[in-house]
Amino acid sequence: MRAAPPAIDVAVAVAGVAALTAFVWLFLAAENVWLVVALITVGAAAGSLVQRGRGNARYGRALAAYPRLGAALGMLAVLALAIAFRDQPYPLLMICTVLLFIVACFGLTIQTGYCGIVNFAGAAFFGTGAYTAAAFAAIHGMPHLVLIVAGGLIAALVGSLLILPVLRTRGYYAALITIAFGILFSTFLEVNNALGGPQGLKLPGIDLFGWHFNRDVAIGGFRLSFYVNYLLLCLVLTLLAYAFVRRVERSWIGLAFDAVRLDETAAATFGIGIARWKIAAFTFGNFLCGIAGAIYAMMQGFIAPNNFTFGDSLILVSILILGGLGNPLGVIPAAAIIIMIPQKLQFIQEYRFLLYGVLVILILLFRPEGLLPRSVRDYFPARRG
Repeated sequence: MRAAPPAIDVAVAVAGVAALTAFVWLFLAAENVWLVVALITVGAAAGSLVQRGRGNARYGRALAAYPRLGAALGMLAVLALAIAFRDQPYPLLMICTVLLFIVACFGLTIQTGYCGIVNFAGAAFFGTGAYTAAAFAAIHGMPHLVLIVAGGLIAALVGSLLILPVLRTRGYYAALITIAFGILFSTFLEVNNALGGPQGLKLPGIDLFGWHFNRDVAIGGFRLSFYVNYLLLCLVLTLLAYAFVRRVERSWIGLAFDAVRLDETAAATFGIGIARWKIAAFTFGNFLCGIAGAIYAMMQGFIAPNNFTFGDSLILVSILILGGLGNPLGVIPAAAIIIMIPQKLQFIQEYRFLLYGVLVILILLFRPEGLLPRSVRDYFPARRG
């Protein structure tokens, strides 16, 4: 029997998510640069106080006892923001982008956080899904749901080919292979006129079961921006991806991933197939990246090679490190921080990669475990009665 946490822990978790939602609403609604800077300063100070007061520990205990609590609170928070910005396209687009990057980072969590495969080509697999959707969209009558799924499948297929040289190397050399692939992918898109070359490709908006996502929604006397459609779709995808990642972590598949990450030699000694599980992790992760990329492309309506550069892969890695390797829950606030701050502070857009580099260095120096460290695995979990 697992003891239920004190009611104060659950209350702290609910209050914390409510406060964070209100803060995000203020941040997205702020238009003055100095107000944005002030909010960032206040948020950083509040986060430090929460950490010193062990608010993260209380939240962790509540989630350990009620695993669905985090997903439910996150869903309610996003729905609240959708209602608040129902007729404002820019904040809704930013929230959708954050959700899709979260899904892509869930895929990288399986690869790097669980199985220990360092992947610096996340944006390339994200782009593979996007360009797959663009290429298949030219086929008249192709259902858009098929386009989205095909984006994930093609990304997984390409990843299954890249994993072959990765399996023959370890450590830094394996990471260099993914870096090379990311650079080659961007270069290939720029010189390939069949895929639009440097000019890129246009895509139609999503149409699922007769529902046109690029049309505004009228409910009573209210008119909602069409980005609400995409936000709801991205939210469903994020919840499904989170449930999938958590299932993988708690299953015997996740146990095999942990064994491979911690010590490949010891895992092989006990009969665990190293190559088999690395291929599985790479396939799962790239499938999620591809699906997120396909939806991102159709939501934007236009894609180009400069959307999927090596620098964009560094953004995904920064989110992963900031959130905490191996903890999909930490990816959520990390993605919001990494994506939203440069968008709101336009004057640092040219220096955003410098900002990401400095951020990664600071995290590794002062908080290498990330915002929400992954807890020690419970190998004999007790079931709650």
